[in-house]
Parts: sequence; C-alpha cells; structure tokens
Amino acid sequence: MNTNLKKFRLIAFMEGISFLVLLFIAMPIKYIIGEPIVVKYVGMAHGVLFLLFLFFLFVTARELKWNFGFISMAFIASLIPFGTFYLEKKLKVIDS
Repeated sequence: MNTNLKKFRLIAFMEGISFLVLLFIAMPIKYIIGEPIVVKYVGMAHGVLFLLFLFFLFVTARELKWNFGFISMAFIASLIPFGTFYLEKKLKVIDS
C-alpha cells in the first residue's frame, strides 16, 4: 500500500468537494444574497487544496511512474466539476 497514493486520493476527494461547495453554494450566496465573504473563505480553502492536489499529483506520479497521459487526465479532472470523483475510480483500481 502506497501512502502517497492514499494521501493523493484523500486530497483529490477533498479538493473535489471544495470545488463543488465553491461553485454550487458559495457563488450563489455571493451573487444571490450578496454576501461575498463566503467565497473568500471557501475559495481560500479550495486554493490550498488545489495546490496540495498538484503537489501530491506530481509526487505520486513520479513515485509510481505514471505516464504523461495519466498525469494530464488527472490534472484536467481537477478542473472539471465532479472530475476528481471520476479520477477517484481510476485511483482506487491502482491502490488495490
């Protein structure tokens, strides 16, 4: 069992959740209710998680010798809502 892969899976999941909270909760609160402070804090948390995602993506990719195509797919998945959940399915196969 690879501990970096487990950390990456956890960070990817948390990053995906934070992205959805930002898009579907914080942004509507900002533009419908007019309360931008929620976006500030959720956005900051999401930003930190995204940077951790990138860090663990490259650490894990180097350790497991992932090819450029898989690394690219993982990165693109982080930019698409619900994409990290698709990535989680792929990573679960690798981790088992």
